[in-house]
Amino acid sequence: MSEHHHDHHHLPPDNRKEVRRVLWLTLWLNLIVMFLKAIIGFITGSLSLQADALHSFTDSANNVLGLFANQFSSPEPDKDHPYGHQKFEAIGALGIAMFLGIACFEILQGAIAKLFLGQSEMNISLGELSWLIVVLGINIFVAFYERNIGIKVNSPILIADAKHTMSDIWVTILVMFGLLGVWQAKVWGIPQLQLLDVLLAFPVAALVFHSAWEVLTDNLPWLVDEAAIAPEAIHRQVMTISGVINCHDIASRGLLGRQVFIEMHLITNAEKVSTAHAITEQVEAHLQQVFAPARVMVHVEPRDYESDHISFEGTDHH
Repeated sequence: MSEHHHDHHHLPPDNRKEVRRVLWLTLWLNLIVMFLKAIIGFITGSLSLQADALHSFTDSANNVLGLFANQFSSPEPDKDHPYGHQKFEAIGALGIAMFLGIACFEILQGAIAKLFLGQSEMNISLGELSWLIVVLGINIFVAFYERNIGIKVNSPILIADAKHTMSDIWVTILVMFGLLGVWQAKVWGIPQLQLLDVLLAFPVAALVFHSAWEVLTDNLPWLVDEAAIAPEAIHRQVMTISGVINCHDIASRGLLGRQVFIEMHLITNAEKVSTAHAITEQVEAHLQQVFAPARVMVHVEPRDYESDHISFEGTDHH
């Protein structure tokens, strides 16, 4: 059994066309939502709605990132990128996180200024509020549509994006209640309700900041090659294969569920290279199945290299 049997069982399944279709559709819908919120936000001077438009921007940005990732971060390696292209996506995500952080700061600045300099009268009409209901409808459709297809084709990008849109729905509902209050403030004779908009800008901005933080924490481990799987977990799996005597110096990187790379040193009870190779094939196949999608590299060593250093904890190597 030669090594040249590239049946690509270690590559993520390619459902990219379907994912791309969903991403394009939701991108247009998200852009419509974002522009509607931004326009109404600026017309009425509503800060909470402007912050909400930002929150929707993250949805659109996620779509663009997803499309970008879909195009470039094909898990298929090529000559220049033998480990695939998936980090391109992570770098784009960092850009988005940065933009969100800055925009969030701007909105908070505006809200604090309004609180201290006194609130300018806000006028909001029933027409503007009814547009927000249209926005809400689009958001709800996008979230459920993306989630269903994401689960169907098992796409982490779509599932994550849908989760984000779900949070967007709650934010929009919150902002709508605030604007309802502002709209009715005169009617009910409670001028304090005018402040609702500014006060709501704070939690919404905090949510935007939270999105940015999540984007960061999701992508940093990937960029700095943090261990993707605990070495002990890999060790446990390897030792279940018959013929394996010892397994050490285990390393992994990548993102579990997207794609991981695993390497290790292995000692088998086989004398012949071909038998040892057959055992390592079993180890590789087993790990690829358990931690799919994965690429596994096994380095076979003779018996006297046995070591109990499962991972790299500042170990002194032979």
